[in-house]
Amino acid sequence: MTLAEDFLATMARSSEERARALRAGAGGQTLRRRALDAPLSPALRLSGQGFDVIAEIKMNSPSAGVLSKDAGSLESRAETYARAGACAVSVLTEPERFGGSTEHLRRAAEVLAALEVPAMAKDFIVAPEQVFEARAAGAGGVLLIIRMLDEARLTELLDLARELGMFVLLEAFDRPDLERAAPLADRQGHALPPVLLGLNCRNLRTLEVDNARFRALAERFPAGFPRVAESGIEGPQDAVAAAATGYSVVLIGTALMRSAQPGALVTRILEAGRSARRVS
Repeated sequence: MTLAEDFLATMARSSEERARALRAGAGGQTLRRRALDAPLSPALRLSGQGFDVIAEIKMNSPSAGVLSKDAGSLESRAETYARAGACAVSVLTEPERFGGSTEHLRRAAEVLAALEVPAMAKDFIVAPEQVFEARAAGAGGVLLIIRMLDEARLTELLDLARELGMFVLLEAFDRPDLERAAPLADRQGHALPPVLLGLNCRNLRTLEVDNARFRALAERFPAGFPRVAESGIEGPQDAVAAAATGYSVVLIGTALMRSAQPGALVTRILEAGRSARRVS
């Protein structure tokens, strides 16, 4: 087993334990009812200008350590991202390595609803109960990591999210992951929340990022998905490079959490990416 597989396997085991706790607590049917009864989340709206930002809230990072000790500012950060033009706000809910919680998601989603911007639950999701929990907390979208899920479970969770009216960000790390996503393009529908396909350029063995992978694997993306560049986006120059290579969305976490002016950084990245898309 590789170190990358060790990391994802560790995250999967922890996630399975949390899913079992959900089943033992509220139970699957109760969670489903809560999800179905939750108020509708704002829809994900991608810009006609061809480039968007998903801005992320996370307290910790395995590669960067503690990013924020001030969970009390979570609402103002979510609002700052939305007002700066983010199309969605990703909220880490994984508690052990990222310092997240479902309560963080709920608080961010409540603020974002008034601004008509969806929150996305970002976690190592392995079970339907976790999708129900995210939707009940107000999420309008969910992350699914392709490599962590077999075909049956990946399809099940994707279909469940779409049933609940949630957009999905499928996360790939390499060419085989991208190839596994290809059949899922058939589940796209113009009347349904979109399915996005992201490439995370982080090396899970070293936790280092390699932005060159965005270009190297750009042509391996299957048709039918908006392309998302994940990790390694620090500023406008990275946005220009991603946009010029065909990515229409970037997900930014650590750089925003470290920035003294995260709203201004979102705006600059949006402007740079949209300008590059117009040129290309």
